[in-house]
Amino acid sequence: MSGFEHYERELADLDHEIRRYAAICGVDLANRYALDACLQEHHANWADDKARESLHGLLILRIKLEAEMIELGFAPPPLIPPATFET
Repeated sequence: MSGFEHYERELADLDHEIRRYAAICGVDLANRYALDACLQEHHANWADDKARESLHGLLILRIKLEAEMIELGFAPPPLIPPATFET
């Protein structure tokens, strides 16, 4: 298996978990301000804060994986695909 296939799988797995925790936190990943607010807001309820912390950790892991891919000459796909506009 080539490294690129491995990276694609790792990114797909990370992205799946990131989307899952974003849904649990009720945040739209495309809305940077809402995402930042979610990550900075600590919750009194342990379950809510665990989801927020998990989302934060997963986003950090994705950034590290992207950096590694770029260092090796790969172009990581975006977490959120560019919007397509209908005319």
